[in-house]
Amino acid sequence: MAAQLWNKAPFIRFLVTLAAGIITQWYVQISLPVLLAIFAASFVCIAVYSFTAIRHRYRLSLLNGTAACLLFSAMGGLLVWTNDIRHNKRWAGHHLKEESSFVVTLQEPLVEKANSYKALASFTSINNGDSALPVTGKLIVYFKKDTTAPPLHYGTQLIFNKSLQEIKNAGNPGSFDYKTYSLFQGITHQVYLTAEDYVLLPANNQSPFQNFIFQSRAWIVNTLRKNISGEKEQGLAEALLIGYKDDLDKNLVQAYSNTGVVHIIAISGLHLGLIYWLLLLLTKPLKRHTKLVWLRLLLIVASLWLFSILAGAQPSVLRSAIMFTIIAIGEVMLRRSNIFNTLACSAMVLLCINPFWLWDVGFQLSYTAVLSIVLFFQPVYNWFHLQNPITDFLWKLTAVTIAAQILTLPISIYHFHQMPLLFLLTNFVAVPLSSVILLGEIILCGLFFLQPVASFIGSILNQLIYWMNSYVEQLDALPFAVWNFLSINIVQTVLLLVFAISGCYWLMEKQRRFAWTALGSFAFFMLIRAASFTDAFDQKKLVVYNVPKHTAIDVIQGRNFSFVGDTSLLYDDFARNFHLQPSRILHRITPQEMDAGIRCFHLNEKSIVVIDDFFPFVTANPKPTVDLVVLSKNPKLYISQLTNAFTVKQVVIDGAVPAWKAALWKKDCDSLKIPCYNVGEEGAFVMNW
Repeated sequence: MAAQLWNKAPFIRFLVTLAAGIITQWYVQISLPVLLAIFAASFVCIAVYSFTAIRHRYRLSLLNGTAACLLFSAMGGLLVWTNDIRHNKRWAGHHLKEESSFVVTLQEPLVEKANSYKALASFTSINNGDSALPVTGKLIVYFKKDTTAPPLHYGTQLIFNKSLQEIKNAGNPGSFDYKTYSLFQGITHQVYLTAEDYVLLPANNQSPFQNFIFQSRAWIVNTLRKNISGEKEQGLAEALLIGYKDDLDKNLVQAYSNTGVVHIIAISGLHLGLIYWLLLLLTKPLKRHTKLVWLRLLLIVASLWLFSILAGAQPSVLRSAIMFTIIAIGEVMLRRSNIFNTLACSAMVLLCINPFWLWDVGFQLSYTAVLSIVLFFQPVYNWFHLQNPITDFLWKLTAVTIAAQILTLPISIYHFHQMPLLFLLTNFVAVPLSSVILLGEIILCGLFFLQPVASFIGSILNQLIYWMNSYVEQLDALPFAVWNFLSINIVQTVLLLVFAISGCYWLMEKQRRFAWTALGSFAFFMLIRAASFTDAFDQKKLVVYNVPKHTAIDVIQGRNFSFVGDTSLLYDDFARNFHLQPSRILHRITPQEMDAGIRCFHLNEKSIVVIDDFFPFVTANPKPTVDLVVLSKNPKLYISQLTNAFTVKQVVIDGAVPAWKAALWKKDCDSLKIPCYNVGEEGAFVMNW
């Protein structure tokens, strides 16, 4: 079957080589001249082959195939090179100076946060002295939150003279790579502004179409808020219809993730499929007239793409839009496309738009889910043959859920470190119910002008969303709802995918080679896993985390750890899950004891002192030796006081220390020849003991 697909679906070959070029370029960073040379040489080889006499082509087919692979690989490399904003000569990062002032344009409406307003902005120009240099690039702007919102909106231009901060990672072990995530979107800097820091410019740089999209999204959000009363229900309704996630309750999102139905919140094929079906139904009268079929196609495709853009144009929704567009065109032309070729074609189009979408979790899960359903739905559905149409429909829904999990599960474990165990129960209810809710929201927005009717529909939707949320939260509360703290690397993920595909094909085809492939991949997976557990049992580490405004230290011995730091972190789910949990999953550790209040302790022969408040320095002769001093928060002390009381071998300044004070302490340590590590600048401090 693989050989047939390779021959009948050429876009699969193109996609594989394009993706290989993208990955190679990102991690190897091949120079532009080399990429251009490979691309040109490959193109020439293919051109020569095309003009070669047919009788000689067979002998050159291997050369032609190799050239085609190199052509698409070089194309992938060139896409990465050109989309990396740092290679642009006009990138603002190349022209930053201390005295620079910046003209920026807001690219979206303000988003309200707990302590500020946030907006994405693009650089327009940098002013260095008397000259203004046009530049490009993006930054995140945070505005101080006062009693009234600042008069800022999409397209507003402002000028300010304040130092930019480069976007950095927290640097904690296993933590999310926010810097690379932002870079993939062309965002490299951030700045915090008060009302006195900037001046509004009279110019307004708006795209009429983009402004229409923002206004439409705002109108939809306001319509839903007006007619749906509950806050949780409003947030989920907004996410379900147009992918607006700013009002989503964080604990609710975690519950949906734990129970395996978070895909409902992310706009994907499920939503586009329902809208496509609705469009087919509404435009059915046009199908009866031959001259109007192309008008019908135009209406369907335009509506699909308008919805996709309203939903934020994320990779998963764009994939669905491209697929349904190809299907719609195929129906008009009376041609059925190969689903694998269609999938590969849509993926190639998206990667040509933005090659960095290859690392997008939504992109990966979207394509693997569809591929998994295409490959395995029918075999799973054939397990049972049900005569009753209702039970048959319910079994189809269950079969789709099982089929989708086969290939998405390894990728989900790799990214989210958990395995939902009740996904069948939640999908069984949540998928059909969310489809009804989505349809109801579309009707609500369509009948907004009939306020009594809109209010009635809104009250029904509010109750349906409440029932769905309650159902998901109740299942999430069960102790066996999710298998947490799973850690696998990229090699193990690939091995699990090979095991899943080979195992399923062995069950379907009964061929030994699939069985041996499945057993071999699983054995190799378990070997790597056993080795990682062996390493975990032998580890002894001290980790000083980079957590703003908090002291957080893990003392790791084997697969257990003791926590030293602020007890408030034990009850702050978001801070703990974001800053600490990734490291604990990576190191495969569980809590042994919580010595949160301890400030002086020994690890083997190493003495550790944590100072985050007043410390009673006592002069002794001889001075005691301290191997590591951890300075946290804002204690009133000088480094000279430390050296007068102790013989200090190393100082660590954690992320809770204000930046200005950390810089002063670092300078004092350097002058006293004491090794100093600034966690806020360099990431978490990890010491083996």
